[in-house]
Amino acid sequence: MVIKAYVLFKVNSGTEKDVCRKIVDLDNVLDASIIYGEYDIIARVTVQELSQLNEFLDNVRGNPSVILTSTMIVAQEYKGRNKRENVNAGVRTK
Repeated sequence: MVIKAYVLFKVNSGTEKDVCRKIVDLDNVLDASIIYGEYDIIARVTVQELSQLNEFLDNVRGNPSVILTSTMIVAQEYKGRNKRENVNAGVRTK
């Protein structure tokens, strides 16, 4: 079973771009974005087992610029109209 999760990161000021680049290069990361608000970065992660998610979190928490993480595991996913139409037409989207 594929497990999808969103991981939010608080990082040291000024390190957002560097941390985001490192995160996106890790296995299982679909994408990562710098965001405004309480957190600085959000990453979409997909794994086969919870143990892989734990390994990912242990890895990123080892970065001294990462202050805090918050992980949200996807319970149910809904596709937007554009994504549904592209899938039905045989067009792959990112």
